[in-house]
Amino acid sequence: MKKSIVVRFFIFVVMICLVDVTVASVSVEIMSKTQTCAACHGAEGVSSNPEWPNLAGQHATYLQKQLNDYKTGKIRNAVIMTGIAASLSDKDIEDLAKYYAALPRSNGKTLEKYHALGEKIYRSGDFDKGITACIACHGPKGTGNDEAGFPVLSGQQVHYTLQQLKAFKDKTRCNDLNHIMQDICGRMSQEDMAAVAYYMRGMD
Repeated sequence: MKKSIVVRFFIFVVMICLVDVTVASVSVEIMSKTQTCAACHGAEGVSSNPEWPNLAGQHATYLQKQLNDYKTGKIRNAVIMTGIAASLSDKDIEDLAKYYAALPRSNGKTLEKYHALGEKIYRSGDFDKGITACIACHGPKGTGNDEAGFPVLSGQQVHYTLQQLKAFKDKTRCNDLNHIMQDICGRMSQEDMAAVAYYMRGMD
């Protein structure tokens, strides 16, 4: 009886050790995949360059879609990202998306001069221009919707956000759902875009 208990305990300990080794190896594997990303997006997924996006806390569904779109190069194209994404397997993309989604988001500040207009457009839109309120898809705190594929905007780099809004307006970026962003941005002025970008940066 005692021998049986000892054997069972030994097996239990071995199983725990195997689980720990597996988790550790997976962690090392994921970390090795993030090294290339970290060069531009920071070790913690927060970019030091305002023209490159923060990845930390972004929804996994959105990140996977962007990487897959870069990989195909058909509907979202950028030389560096297309080259990097082309080397990633489906498993790599899934692992990276989940890794960055789990990191804490960056916080930012809204410049006072952009607050009033930015808040108005984000929360109420502009009826006269036909601009839909951002809150409809991205939520009251700019946290988006993972299941729907709408990205987190809160705390994002202002210059990066502006680049993307302009790209949607110019139709040089066209991987948005049902062309929603292309339509909205096509109705926005440069002032509207700047106000919204700065406002979203400071949302929390």
